[in-house]
Amino acid sequence: MSASDVVVTGLGATTPLGGDVESLWQGMLAGRSGVRRIDDLVSSFAYADDLPTKIAAPMAVSPDGVLPRVQARRMDRCQQAALVAARQAWADAGSPEVDPIRLAVVIGTGIGGVNTLLGQDDLLEEKGPYRISPLTVPMLMPNGPAAWVSLEYGARAGVYTPVSACASGAEALALAARLIRAGEADVVIAGGAEAAIAPLTIAGFAQARTLSKRNDDPEGASRPFDVDRDGFVLGEGAGIMILERADFAAGRGARVLGRLAGYGITSDAHHITGPDPTGAGQIRAIRTAVSVAGLEPRDVGHVNCHATSTVVGDVGEAVAIQEALGDDVVLTAPKSSIGHLVGAAGAVEGILTLLSVTNGVIPPTINLDRKASEVRLDVASDGPRKQRLDAAICNSFGFGGQNVSLLFTN
Repeated sequence: MSASDVVVTGLGATTPLGGDVESLWQGMLAGRSGVRRIDDLVSSFAYADDLPTKIAAPMAVSPDGVLPRVQARRMDRCQQAALVAARQAWADAGSPEVDPIRLAVVIGTGIGGVNTLLGQDDLLEEKGPYRISPLTVPMLMPNGPAAWVSLEYGARAGVYTPVSACASGAEALALAARLIRAGEADVVIAGGAEAAIAPLTIAGFAQARTLSKRNDDPEGASRPFDVDRDGFVLGEGAGIMILERADFAAGRGARVLGRLAGYGITSDAHHITGPDPTGAGQIRAIRTAVSVAGLEPRDVGHVNCHATSTVVGDVGEAVAIQEALGDDVVLTAPKSSIGHLVGAAGAVEGILTLLSVTNGVIPPTINLDRKASEVRLDVASDGPRKQRLDAAICNSFGFGGQNVSLLFTN
């Protein structure tokens, strides 16, 4: 391990499977699902009966019950989630003592404070402009999660907010690693946060024909790689990593959980929502991550897939992985259990990928009853798969043609 390597020293998460990393990991290994009906959310709306999708994967532990009440009321739900996960990660890293001008924050989000925006717009229509909260703009702005975390820890080396749709969280981790490698920071608090379960977003995704309509079978609705997959399930949550320059971490005697050894960011320039059918951008992202890590494709034993449970996306990704890495990698698809966390997906799934490497265990993909014939690679689906892993990749792809691959090693 060289002095400039990027190491992971802390993890934090709040997800549909629980309010911390351990509950996320154990829930994944147990094959649990965090998807449920959301009648309580949509029942108050006149058009609730018309929503084609009435399922989602909300956080199992509401962050407004974890934070102090006054602080929580000043923050949008996605900001609350980011701060809860950041506090966990910071404590897990041993609360690093770092010069504030060498501490940065990079937290991505795909949509940001949409619940604040919608709520305040309703208030504007009902009560007029003088009833709008003076905190409306800081609560809805996409850089809010990163800004709140920077305030919490006094970070002065920069506060960054990638907004790259479903690739935002993974892109944040990649950009954080770049900051460290470029010598601009010693420690970076990085990840993603999203809390966009609302009638508008559900209706919008449904109109785009991307959501599952299995309202009578919530836990079986997210079915990556399965013949009967019919769309993704919208989820929410946050995942945060503490990344450090290797020699800085060693100097303070930090426990190292693993390395973010490689990353690849590419773009398709093909379609605003659809992936390039050739998979060229995804293949380049995977190969770039391998190259940056100084490895060969044969060194990668596992891919934590973006696989959202859409008809086109899952097969295209599997074909791209096979082209980039060969026939021997084992796949898994966490969205079968936690739904699609949009801007937080890549960060939460990055945590799972790192844990797979460090524990030598690949969590199962649930609801895979009949694998699509076009998916020729091995997909872990019969319980946890014990396997020694020297390197694993986490894929995240977003609307707009964003492709991000992260490579983790011990």
